[in-house]
Amino acid sequence: MTERSVIYRLARIEIEHLLGLVDDLMTVIEDADQSIDPAVERLVPSPYPDDVEATLEFSSATRDDLLDRRTADAAVVRRALLPLADEAVPGPPEADQVSVSIPQHDMDAWLRTLTALRLVIATRLGITDDDEHDAADVRFGVYDWLAYRLDGLIAIADAMDEDPGPA
Repeated sequence: MTERSVIYRLARIEIEHLLGLVDDLMTVIEDADQSIDPAVERLVPSPYPDDVEATLEFSSATRDDLLDRRTADAAVVRRALLPLADEAVPGPPEADQVSVSIPQHDMDAWLRTLTALRLVIATRLGITDDDEHDAADVRFGVYDWLAYRLDGLIAIADAMDEDPGPA
């Protein structure tokens, strides 16, 4: 039995921007031990915000593993995008659309990575609630674009869960 995959269509420029964002995310995570970064802290939140001792204990036990998983997830997305970033596109403008094949077993890594990107960008922009920014403000364009792409992937993942395919 072969594993199912989804074909996710992106414009070449989206692939290039997403690849750059994934690389930036990996750098943020790689530099996590160099200084206190609120974006990194948002990637590894404490379940005990009112208990400093419990937060430190939890963080020491889980932080590195969580960041390693975030890096591994980002690497999955990067591996899928990298070969598509430099392909020459002959033909009409619709040829600018590229098909990204996402195996079902990689879908969670994609979802977690797009979510992590939104968390980092939200932290950088001072967003704590999705409804608190002006969608017309161009500074929030990438944040909103990631939300659009994340919503699309969630819909695909939900459909895959509802229809598991041939047994």
